[in-house]
Amino acid sequence: MERKIMRMMEIIVIVVNFLFLGRLLFFSRGLSIGNVILLGASVVVTALQILLEGYRWQMIPAYLVLLVLSLQVFIYPNKYTVSASMVKRIFKGCLSVVYLIVAVALPFLLPIFSFDKPTGPYEVGTTTFHFIDSERREEYSDDPKDRRELMVQLWYPASGSNEPMAPYTTSPKELARGLASMISIPAFTIEHFGQVKTHSHQEALLSGEEKTWPLLIFSHGMDQFRNGNTFQLEELASHGYIVAAIDHTYNAAVTVFPDGRSAFSRSQLDDGLPVLDAHMPVWTGDVKFVLDKMEQLNDGVPDGRFRGAIDMKRVGMFGHSYGGATAMQMLLLDDRVKAGIDMDGGLFGRLAPDTGISKPFILMNAQDTEDYYMEATKNQSDVGTDSSEGLWSELLQRRQLALKAGSYSLTIPHTDHMSFTDFALYSPLLQAKDANIRSIHRIINDVSLSFFDKYVKGYDSAALDEIATRYPEIGFVKH
Repeated sequence: MERKIMRMMEIIVIVVNFLFLGRLLFFSRGLSIGNVILLGASVVVTALQILLEGYRWQMIPAYLVLLVLSLQVFIYPNKYTVSASMVKRIFKGCLSVVYLIVAVALPFLLPIFSFDKPTGPYEVGTTTFHFIDSERREEYSDDPKDRRELMVQLWYPASGSNEPMAPYTTSPKELARGLASMISIPAFTIEHFGQVKTHSHQEALLSGEEKTWPLLIFSHGMDQFRNGNTFQLEELASHGYIVAAIDHTYNAAVTVFPDGRSAFSRSQLDDGLPVLDAHMPVWTGDVKFVLDKMEQLNDGVPDGRFRGAIDMKRVGMFGHSYGGATAMQMLLLDDRVKAGIDMDGGLFGRLAPDTGISKPFILMNAQDTEDYYMEATKNQSDVGTDSSEGLWSELLQRRQLALKAGSYSLTIPHTDHMSFTDFALYSPLLQAKDANIRSIHRIINDVSLSFFDKYVKGYDSAALDEIATRYPEIGFVKH
């Protein structure tokens, strides 16, 4: 399993540069042979790190040490003695420790994070499509001629190939700007997402080991983005699914189109339950349209790689937050969708019938689900504590309606609302209290895979039946 917090060359740069700094501050200054050798080593490892791993601003404090060292050696080349004053040594020592903490903390707290390698038997490929729905106008545009445009990314079982690994995002600056307001940090602090590598081969050939592959649709949460569950998308694809993830334009953090246009989120999260209910047809319309496009793709249009390879009789859907609510809605609205997973999503939109959904459905809950939705409603304009409690009561009743007729539910300990996404990998500061995010992601993947294997692929139910035994802490229940 990949658990790197800092990259190897970054660690080497920090160690070499600060060892050299310690030598100059406490043992030997000037243009000595030893210092020249150490300076050369510092230059080499810093250059290699930038060349092999790439520059990023979080390493600036470590890079600056090299500049300080160079000045110390060449400005006073004949000054070899170091001050013997105890006060000066203590001061320099304290200053060096503080600076070292800063140099380590920045790349540690904002790492080039990594994903665990998918456990399935297949390599993973990925490709992206730009679709325009000529039948729907863009509600967020003032121009009535504008049609609804979507970016859809596929992850799929790939044949063995040498294609390069895809980056986490091909639009790091735009994504950073789109996410910055949600994370409440300056956009430049997360522009390094473009340096994060995934386990997916860019534009790889589809594996020919199976004649057809089942299809899963993924819908992100409000103000999130299609790649935001890469930990899960790659895992499912590696086990023999074609997974299509949608950027819900103007409700995603950002949607970047092939011609360079960027559509940033215009979501109004504080407009209350009625508005969120009323907005749901936009998202279900997106999913229905993408399903139509997947049928065309199965006919070889616009990409011959997928001709005859998508089994439209075996379709499932999963989503996070508002995207999870969309998954439940699609179970009610579209016969093509056979099973669905809602990851900590309030059930907005049409209510489930009194008899339940009547299709396989899982509601995954975070430990703080109630606290999250209570806080969200309190932040709505003109909503007091009593009203927020009433709204949570309404959401709870909707959940109870959905959890009938064979639906499943679970609650994962030490999770918050964003634990069901890649979010906690971005920084240790973003993890829920006492959370082991890698372990949490493995549980989510195991449950998702076991569920879809049973209800989409039609496999034996043993793996899903054993979930409660494998993870007794999550309270996995069939209603």
